Amino acid sequence: MEEPQKELIRSHKVLEMITVANDFCLYIEDAAKYEKIALLSYLERVLPLLYLKGSLLPDIVVTDEAANMKFVTEEQWQTCFNDLKNIFGKDDNFFTNENPDEKECISFSLAENIADLYQDMKDFILLYQTNNTASRENAIFFCKLYFENQWGYRAVRSMFAIHHILHGHQASGGYPGFHDN
Repeated sequence: MEEPQKELIRSHKVLEMITVANDFCLYIEDAAKYEKIALLSYLERVLPLLYLKGSLLPDIVVTDEAANMKFVTEEQWQTCFNDLKNIFGKDDNFFTNENPDEKECISFSLAENIADLYQDMKDFILLYQTNNTASRENAIFFCKLYFENQWGYRAVRSMFAIHHILHGHQASGGYPGFHDN
């Protein structure tokens, strides 16, 4: 038997996603206080958890699309990005090949991926906290949609880079896929 939508909106899976997303956002907002290794170690642990919780979000039907809102401003995103870019330094840029049919690697910024993920998570949390059913429906719906279309990919890309920064140099004597700017 399928759960009624009101129960899905307050389900354990949604509350766990909110908890992990909130912890992630609070940590990223204080990123400038942390050393690079501490930040990367935290991200190494939280990104797979965000990914897992995002994959478990229920399917929600939005009854009022007008209740969808964005909260993170361009200035807030830019501050987050700049803080992260400064912390990651030469390890900010990395290369990956997401399409097996393509032979070329594409360059990505770890700071940009994390800042984008932060924006999606913060918007999700703040929209859910507006405490009305339509806003909560939109928060969950768009968090799941964005997981499938954008932030899930960003989390995976970032995990790849973080793993190589923290562990890849030990086996190969360098940072595979990384280049100094």
